[in-house]
Amino acid sequence: MIKNYLILFVLTMIISCKTDEKKSYDKFIVDQNIINNDTIKLLSKYPELKLFEDEIFESKTRTAYIIETTNLFKIDNYKCETFYKNDTLNILLNNSNEYFGNGILIKVFDGEFFIKDIDPKTLHRERKFIKTSLVYQKLILNKNNFQKNDSIYGFIHYNTKVESFTKDFRGYFKAVIK
Repeated sequence: MIKNYLILFVLTMIISCKTDEKKSYDKFIVDQNIINNDTIKLLSKYPELKLFEDEIFESKTRTAYIIETTNLFKIDNYKCETFYKNDTLNILLNNSNEYFGNGILIKVFDGEFFIKDIDPKTLHRERKFIKTSLVYQKLILNKNNFQKNDSIYGFIHYNTKVESFTKDFRGYFKAVIK
């Protein structure tokens, strides 16, 4: 009898662990007119944010205007970096100062995307992710297919529960894909 309960307990643990690994994929929206958005146009009129002393800029102009709102504060010093890794387009929206940072990584492939939250507790150039509970996500991009050296323009609205608070992440970004 005890053996049966032990087997049931182990199977329950395995099943519950598997559901934690599940990611929420959604289709992104294509809007070719996003390039004409006022916020996107304003990004080109301001210099890129300098988050730490030795920083090498990938763009001379601002790459993102994103506001993250939590129960405690608002953050608006985000930057955008995009790159391909295998067949996946990675859009990194963060405010790392090389010691700690905050933000998200959007992975785009086959017309779909999912978002991973960067753990702000990691130190000195580490990039780790934390588990969150998705509430809402929406991604708009200027086109469906991208290649290296293409310009990408987009909008993100992402709402999630992190530990004991809710995080709302919303704004526009642009970059050249590496």
